[in-house]
Amino acid sequence: MSTATSSSTTSHSPKYRPLRIWIPILLVPLMLVARYFSVWFPEMPMVWMVGAFVPALLGLLILVWWMTFSRATWGERILGLVGVIAALVTAVTLVDKTMLGPPIVVLTLPTTIAAFAVTLVMLFRRLTFRRTVLAIVSAFLAAGVSTLLKNDGAAGDFRFGFHWRWKATPEELFLAGLKPGISIDTIRKPTAEHFDDAAWPGFRGPNRDGIQRGVTLESDWNKFPPKELWRIKLGPAWSSFAVANGFLITQEQRGEKEAVVCYDANSGEQVWVQEIQSRFFDALGGLGPRATPTIADGRVYATGAEGWLVKLDAVDGALLWKTDLRALTNQEQPMWGFSCSPLAIDDLVVVHAAGQTSNGVIVAFDADSGEIRWQVSADKDTYSSLHRSNFFGHVQLVFLGSHGVTFLEPATGRTLLDHEFKTMGYRALQPAVIDANHLLFTSEYAGTRLIELKPVAQGLEAEEIWTTRNLKPDFNDFVVHQGFVYGFDGAILTCVDLKDGSRRWKKGRYGKGQLTLLAESDLLLVISEQGELVLLAATPEEHRELSKRQALEGKTWNHPVVVGDRLYVRNANEAACYQLQVVSAVDVISDASNGMQQ
Repeated sequence: MSTATSSSTTSHSPKYRPLRIWIPILLVPLMLVARYFSVWFPEMPMVWMVGAFVPALLGLLILVWWMTFSRATWGERILGLVGVIAALVTAVTLVDKTMLGPPIVVLTLPTTIAAFAVTLVMLFRRLTFRRTVLAIVSAFLAAGVSTLLKNDGAAGDFRFGFHWRWKATPEELFLAGLKPGISIDTIRKPTAEHFDDAAWPGFRGPNRDGIQRGVTLESDWNKFPPKELWRIKLGPAWSSFAVANGFLITQEQRGEKEAVVCYDANSGEQVWVQEIQSRFFDALGGLGPRATPTIADGRVYATGAEGWLVKLDAVDGALLWKTDLRALTNQEQPMWGFSCSPLAIDDLVVVHAAGQTSNGVIVAFDADSGEIRWQVSADKDTYSSLHRSNFFGHVQLVFLGSHGVTFLEPATGRTLLDHEFKTMGYRALQPAVIDANHLLFTSEYAGTRLIELKPVAQGLEAEEIWTTRNLKPDFNDFVVHQGFVYGFDGAILTCVDLKDGSRRWKKGRYGKGQLTLLAESDLLLVISEQGELVLLAATPEEHRELSKRQALEGKTWNHPVVVGDRLYVRNANEAACYQLQVVSAVDVISDASNGMQQ
């Protein structure tokens, strides 16, 4: 009797049951929301981590559901898990090398698992083994999309620049059209005098503060629009321009070589190029050099992304010496490459050599010989450049690291002050010398701090005046004008009162763009991450856009440069020169002793 009953029950119990699908129905939309969370809330610190890692983590939770709560048979569960893993392994094996690393985590893994889950949801009542097979096929198809793509890096909100694998990159198109050689007779020849007293000798200008002085420019671009004088293609890099009397110097990637290139500022024609065997790419930052060359005493100093520091003759680009910064740390370059623009001070060239896993060093080279004069240990988590200050009649080197701000004596490297203001991430910004005894510095993770400095027997001491989280820029440098700070809180332009750090306004989404202050004109010139040129009033009263126009095509992280009536902009694909309407000009006196201009 009992045997008959058992047999009857078995014959009516199906081997396959409808799947329990509420978990993937909840998790798959959350994956999509998490991916674009940084687009909706760009001002939040570390918001990029939500889009980078949360979709992948939710995808792993879907696999946990599949193996534990899905009601699938154990045969289905094991085959489904193996199938998803096989799809991912196949994709990783076949993708373009630019897709390895973060794109796998951000794109391939979540979409593969999502496709697997969506198919199972659609077929949850299909009581056959076929539902699992079809889900595996969907996973392979979704993973296969990654094999058709290549990546040129992520935007500030962590959206990647994906392109079809068979499509030529801007770099490839540039190299295909590059002239094999240029006759010296066809271009304007520089002389040593051209590189004396450079108006914009390197990163963010003569004081590294991103401020243009000496010329008042017209703010009515409807009546006096910027006039495009030339536009050229060039190799990828996030470098800006150094400018000296009609010549521009920048850095580029050209195939397997990093190049320092001099251009005629009037025509955009290449004057000379010096190349070194080096190629750096990371899946987030993209391809090419990160630092900006420095012009000093008729010479050019440039740092490559893989760590080559070179000294060149500014007239013809001849290599005078080179050194490998990686040898100083015995490590490979940091995650996003060497980014420190060289600082020329007296007879020294000072850079930060970052490590990948342990601390880096700040090192001062003899400008003539390239020999090391001194070096000191420093944080590895920084992509800032050394900064010059002059407090209390003495010159200092200012260094921003993850622990805070350090002041060094230029001649010896002796530490004058270590002010702690820790951040859980990196710093990739310049500080601002406010006046005779105040310094302002910031980071995306910790906020912004104003300190007051005082001289003491051993060097300097600092007192915190205020700290605010109203301004949290990432790698977008800020400017200071008439008692107010203008910069990016995440990806939104913000004005902060220098007296107490209070916010005056916050408006204008320009992505991870860069800005320059036109001091005499009371104007802010922003180049957005999308290549838009935006002119704004530098006023704490309100966010007021005066004009906007497309200046460049493609992602733009490079700092704009204004010298006289010329505006020079570039990104990883192209460069352009615009002529601006001048209202009046005044003499600018550069005080080399204090690093300030009057």
